[in-house]
Amino acid sequence: ADKFQALLDRRIIEIAPLAYMRGRTLNDAFIILDEAQNTTYEQMKMFLTRLGFGSKVVITGDITQIDLPAHRSSGLVEVQSLFKRIKGIETVYLTQRDVVRHRLVQEIVKAYENHEEKIKNS
Repeated sequence: ADKFQALLDRRIIEIAPLAYMRGRTLNDAFIILDEAQNTTYEQMKMFLTRLGFGSKVVITGDITQIDLPAHRSSGLVEVQSLFKRIKGIETVYLTQRDVVRHRLVQEIVKAYENHEEKIKNS
């Protein structure tokens, strides 16, 4: 905790809400956008166009946990197909086997997936 605070104080690490990204260019940075399933198309576009020289971006999110209103599409879902053929952009998909929480969480995730598949196929 002390080392983290020192890095924050020296402005080596910055934590910023997505709303404060507009107008910035992030050069020589490693940027993480977490919970991106709840970004809109417009927010995702704004975020991705902040990428500057010498930077890398990691975007995380779970498209099974989207909390947006029904009429809004997830920016994370949109970019999966939009950027499929752009060299330098990769997508990694995780499954219930990648869950590193309580052992029951894998079974819970699997039960939800099975249930949702049944609904989709009925």
